[in-house]
Amino acid sequence: MNFYEYKIMLVDDEPELRKMVSGFLEKEGFREIVSAGSCREAWNLFDREAPHLILLDVMLPDGDGFGLFGQLRTKSEVPVIFLSARDEDENRLKGLGLGADDYITKPFLAKELILRVRAVLKRVYRIRDAGGDAGLVDLGDCLVNLGSGTVQRQGAETALTAKEYAIIEKLAANRGRIVTIDALCESVWKEGNYGYENTLVVHIRRLREKIEADASHPKHLITVRGLGYKLV
Repeated sequence: MNFYEYKIMLVDDEPELRKMVSGFLEKEGFREIVSAGSCREAWNLFDREAPHLILLDVMLPDGDGFGLFGQLRTKSEVPVIFLSARDEDENRLKGLGLGADDYITKPFLAKELILRVRAVLKRVYRIRDAGGDAGLVDLGDCLVNLGSGTVQRQGAETALTAKEYAIIEKLAANRGRIVTIDALCESVWKEGNYGYENTLVVHIRRLREKIEADASHPKHLITVRGLGYKLV
């Protein structure tokens, strides 16, 4: 079963947004998309359609997405991505803390939505692309696409430089493990790593500005003092 055979349910009270998001998904190639405009409608539709993934708005006319999520969890572990205009950290953390698989703040780019949907489906259902790994590095609040050399954060897309790409690719291949300074320099500069340590620090700082919410207090690209770096 490939990505596009998985059924997606969209729950949002704005008809235009439902139409727009369905259009994004259909253009990408997803074949089965169902939608609901309220908690009650979503609850009934869920039983009837048995979707593989739910895109769930937080604000609904007869309740909120958090409450509906809790009800759904009493009978299913279907992956859920929250969609919301609320961008406060407490709401995002609440959704993730309840066990949601991702949280996207409106407005968002079509490409960001598609990448996040694919990333969640891939992780939950262990899907592999026909051509191998999709090249997506999911860091929770941002998504690095090694296929296009871009970073998506909060609806914005930023391009990686060649050196930044080489660094994140090496770190992603060893995610959760320490990559030494020498190994990173060798991976980035190839012809030898001597004398590149200070230049590496500059590229690491610029990369953090793209993937971290606060580059001065990184949560993903971590310095391991005296050894190197790791991606978590």
